[in-house]
Amino acid sequence: MIFTHDTTRLALLAALSLSYAGVCLAPWLRARAKRRTSDAARAALANSRPWLVAYASQTGNAEELATQTAQSLQLAGIPVRLCALAELTALDLHQAERALFLVSTYGEGDAPDNAAAFMGRLMTGELALPQLHYAVLALGDRSYGQFCGFGRALDAWLATQGASRLFERIEVDRSASAAIEQWFQHLSHLAGTSDAPDWSAPAFGDWKLLQRQLLNPGSAGGAIYHVELAPVAGSLPDWQSGDLVQVAAPADPSQPREYSIASIPHDGSVHLLVRQHAHPDGSLGLASGWLTAQAAVGEVVQLRLRQHKRFRLEDNAQRPLILIGNGSGIAGLRGHLKSRVLAGQRRNWLIFGERNVAHDFHYREEIERWHASGDLPRLDLAFSRDQAERTYVQDRLRGNADEVKLWLEQGAAIYICGSLAGMAGGVDQALQEILGRPALDALAAEGRYRRDVY
Repeated sequence: MIFTHDTTRLALLAALSLSYAGVCLAPWLRARAKRRTSDAARAALANSRPWLVAYASQTGNAEELATQTAQSLQLAGIPVRLCALAELTALDLHQAERALFLVSTYGEGDAPDNAAAFMGRLMTGELALPQLHYAVLALGDRSYGQFCGFGRALDAWLATQGASRLFERIEVDRSASAAIEQWFQHLSHLAGTSDAPDWSAPAFGDWKLLQRQLLNPGSAGGAIYHVELAPVAGSLPDWQSGDLVQVAAPADPSQPREYSIASIPHDGSVHLLVRQHAHPDGSLGLASGWLTAQAAVGEVVQLRLRQHKRFRLEDNAQRPLILIGNGSGIAGLRGHLKSRVLAGQRRNWLIFGERNVAHDFHYREEIERWHASGDLPRLDLAFSRDQAERTYVQDRLRGNADEVKLWLEQGAAIYICGSLAGMAGGVDQALQEILGRPALDALAAEGRYRRDVY
C-alpha cells in the first residue's frame, strides 16, 4: 500500500470520498424525507374524522358512483374513507360524523350480496347514532315491485337510530342521469361547506339589495353579476374573508343557496359574485334568477352569514399566499386579497382563469391596481379562448413549477376557489406533478392547501 503526504492529493481524495458518499447517501435521504412527509400527512389526517362513503353494489354501478363521490370530496380537501357497506362496523358508525351511502337493490327489495352481512349484523338491532349526518343514494329498477327497497330500508333504519339527513334520499331508476346529477349537485354544495351539517345557523335576516352590475356583457359564458347587500336594520355583522352567505329565494326558502363573500367588513357591505343559471327551458335558477334579475334594487333579501372555517386564512394569515381560481371563484379569492391588502401583507400570487380577457376579467381594474402597487406582485392569467390552444390555470402552474416550489419552501399556503369539475381536479393533478402526492397531502394536513370548490 502506498501512502502520501501530498496535501493536494489528500484533499482530492477526501473530496472524492465525500462526493461518493453523498451520491450513495442522497437517495436514502430523499426516501427518508418522503417517508417523513407521508407519515406527517397521515398523522394529521388521523386527527380528523373522514367522511364515510359506503357502497352496496350488485353489478358495480353503486361502487363506481361511490368512487366518483369520494374523488369529488377529496378534490375539495375533505378526508374520505371509501369502503363496501359490509366492511362497516358499529364502531365505525359511532365514530363517524358524516356518511354517504350509495346502495343498490337486488330483486324484489333485497340487499345486494355484499350488503347482506351489514343488514343482518346491524340493521336488525338498535344502534344510537345521534352524531351522524348522512345521505342515501338508492339505485333500483321501477319494473320491480319493491323499487329501491334496500335503500329505503337503510334510510329508515338510520333515521330511527337518531341520525340526521344531510338531504332527502335520492332514488335512481335504472341509472337515470337526472337523479344522479341531483346527487352530485348536493355533493358540490357539501364539498364547499363540509363543516355545515352540525353548524348552528342564525336566523335569516332582512338585507337590502344595494347594487347589481353585470360584469361580463358580451361573454360567451353565462351572465355574472356583482351584487351588494347590507342589513336593513342594525349594524353590519362581522365576518372573515373566506366566509359565505346563504340566500333564501322567495320561490323556495327551504333550500337556501350559498355564495362566497367577495368583500370584507371594511367595505361596508356584503359583495357577491353571482352567475345567472339558466335551465334548458329558459327559466332561471331560483336563487341566481332572484338575485340577478327578479329582485329590484332596494328590495329586501333574506340572508344570513355563515362561517367557512376550512377556507379562512386563520394560521396562514402571515404566510405568503398562492391564490388559484376560475370564473366566479374569484369572489372568495378577492375577499382574501382585500383582507391581505388591508393588513399590509404583500406576498400574494394570483392565478386566475376565464374565457376571454375582453369580457371575463372580473374586477380587472382592482386587480391590476393591486398588481401595480405591489400588493399583488405575482399575477398569472389564463384566458382559455384567446388563443388557438386552450390554456387553463393548471397550465400556468406547470409553467411556473420552480416558482411554486420556491414559494412553498418559503412557507406559502395555497387557496383554490372555483369549479369542482375540471378546474379543481386539473389544479390538483398539476400540483401533484410538481410536488408529489405525499408532499401535497402533507400541505393539506398542515392546513396550507385549502379549497372552496362547487
